Amino acid sequence: MRSNRLPDVEHTTRPWRIHEIAPDFEVEDVWAYRTPGAGPADFPVMLDALRVAGGLNQNPPVVRLLFAIRWRLGAVFGWDEPRAGLAGRVESLRDRLPADLRQEAAGSPVPHTPFTMVFELPDECVIELANRTVHDLCHLGWVPTPSGEYELRMAALVKANGWFGRIYLTAIKPIRYLVVYPALTRKWERAWRDRDVLLASPTPTAPRRPRPRGDSDGSAT
Repeated sequence: MRSNRLPDVEHTTRPWRIHEIAPDFEVEDVWAYRTPGAGPADFPVMLDALRVAGGLNQNPPVVRLLFAIRWRLGAVFGWDEPRAGLAGRVESLRDRLPADLRQEAAGSPVPHTPFTMVFELPDECVIELANRTVHDLCHLGWVPTPSGEYELRMAALVKANGWFGRIYLTAIKPIRYLVVYPALTRKWERAWRDRDVLLASPTPTAPRRPRPRGDSDGSAT
């Protein structure tokens, strides 16, 4: 499998709305996901496929084990208590949004993840989480490629919580690069390939995403 990691400038030099809203967050990672045949209007389709295909149980056993260990440590040391998260230790990024980005879906839980929605546009989506270690933004973007198709980009934007948060991010970096991101790449690229089957049969355990304000095709204003 090719390396999907990209230099930070692949995120920082693009005209994403997140730049004006979260200038105090650092770029931790930028990653690309192949979506062959994708066109400019397929971003909502990709997001729906990701949400239907989500869930820790669909990851390889080693990834599920790592997440189980992380949640167990969080429970023991109180890393994920409500007072350590959004509206507790930090304010949600939603409080910074200009009027044109405030959407009904903001604050909704993202299925199968600890994230909540911030905003969604036809080519850009931001979700967030916060705990005792970090305030983390997952930025998803839809980017044209030299071939004329489009591909999914993911940028992890972080604000570490003091020295402990910085040590934590450094400690887990090898795990992210060697285990988590490769598994995520396989799952997300497979979600695009299997999108027709996934979206034809949504199940109660894999609900469709809440639609932001906008036209019936899911685009937001």
